[in-house]
Amino acid sequence: MTSLEKRATVSLAAVFALRMFGMFSILPVLAIHAQSLPGGTPLLVGIALGIDGLAQAFLQIPFGLLSDRYGRKRMIYIGLALFALGSFIAAAGANDIYVIILGRLVQGTGAVAAAVIALLADVTREEQRSKSMAVVGMSIGVTFGASMVLGPTLNHYIGISGIFALTGVLGLAAMAVICFIVPTPQISRPHADAETVPSQILDILKNAELQRLDFGIFSLHAAMRGLFVVVPLLLLNVGHLPVNEHWKVYLPVMAISFFAVVPAIIIAETRGKMKAVFCGAVGLLTVSTLLMAGMVNNFNGIVAALFLFFLAFNLLEATLPSLISKIAPAGSKGTAIGVYNSFQFLGLFLGGALGGFLAQHASHAAVFAFSSGLCVAWLLLALSMQKPPAVRTRMYHVGYVLDPQKALALSGRLSALDGVTEAVVIADEGVAYLKVSMGEWDETRARELIEKGE
Repeated sequence: MTSLEKRATVSLAAVFALRMFGMFSILPVLAIHAQSLPGGTPLLVGIALGIDGLAQAFLQIPFGLLSDRYGRKRMIYIGLALFALGSFIAAAGANDIYVIILGRLVQGTGAVAAAVIALLADVTREEQRSKSMAVVGMSIGVTFGASMVLGPTLNHYIGISGIFALTGVLGLAAMAVICFIVPTPQISRPHADAETVPSQILDILKNAELQRLDFGIFSLHAAMRGLFVVVPLLLLNVGHLPVNEHWKVYLPVMAISFFAVVPAIIIAETRGKMKAVFCGAVGLLTVSTLLMAGMVNNFNGIVAALFLFFLAFNLLEATLPSLISKIAPAGSKGTAIGVYNSFQFLGLFLGGALGGFLAQHASHAAVFAFSSGLCVAWLLLALSMQKPPAVRTRMYHVGYVLDPQKALALSGRLSALDGVTEAVVIADEGVAYLKVSMGEWDETRARELIEKGE
């Protein structure tokens, strides 16, 4: 990477981290706080936990598309301003569950993720972009773990109102990073590998293999958000663990599970065992939710099941995007990711809302039983999926003007090369997208064809 690409990557990863920390740190404490609020029923707690996902599900693709037209930074400023506004609304009304729900909804309207990724694509070269995306993904994972650990401690010192206010301040800090640190792209244009292309959405929705992954990310995040309707209360009431000491559970669970998945990821990617590792993780997720359903009155059982849940969760969070990249047609990865993210956000909302409904009208065990049902359905879909191709995506800049006919011809010549399973050259972008074998492939010849156009 060039120094500019490194600066853009680190600073935009920081923007994600600043925004996500506040969103995540409220999860382990909101259910407990709401018990003391007038009308703070489990259903309303679940809605408060998930309502941001509903807004993001419907707005993250439009924000990305609007950034093509009105500018990346302008749309990101608008989104972060809405996010900060929602945080301050929730902070001001932290003693009213309905105001918290309103604040969380407004937070969710600041759905800048797609626009931030588009900005990252503008300031990185095609051949370096996957590295930048990986750094952003790691920052989100680390932020999630840190917020689970620090959320209860922050609640002890500054309370729920303080956490929401801090979240708003972090949103404003993210705006400052965008303004003063993130490079401004000389040219902004659509990137098929990083953005949603409206004309591709219907084809992506019809793809049966991608449908399995979309249902999977929906189920994974529905189970996770429903978990936080119940687990904080179980740690308090069953384990008699004060809220400010919940980090003693979350820290080892998050730290060990985060590092324990690394060998499995390496085996999946380098030894062609992606389906086996993936199905094993879904199976483990199913087992963990069943254990939670059966051990709601056993503190040690809850902690053990929680560890298994996040072991599976972290592994699936790492492998699902890789599967999307392998399965999505060349030149359609951005659209596939956009649709996938929308299902993820819908899972957050419905997991919270249905989890709250079941906790209020049935039992805590019913929340985990519902998650288990989703996981069983996902496991059946995963077991019947086709073996993912052992491929990786490569992108190359075409340094000359191409008309659609020449781009199509070049796509055909590239597709015919040894080790190239699929190739698409997009004339408007001046980019060649290739799916190539994990083994040897004729990269030298591919570069020659792209450079010469022959």
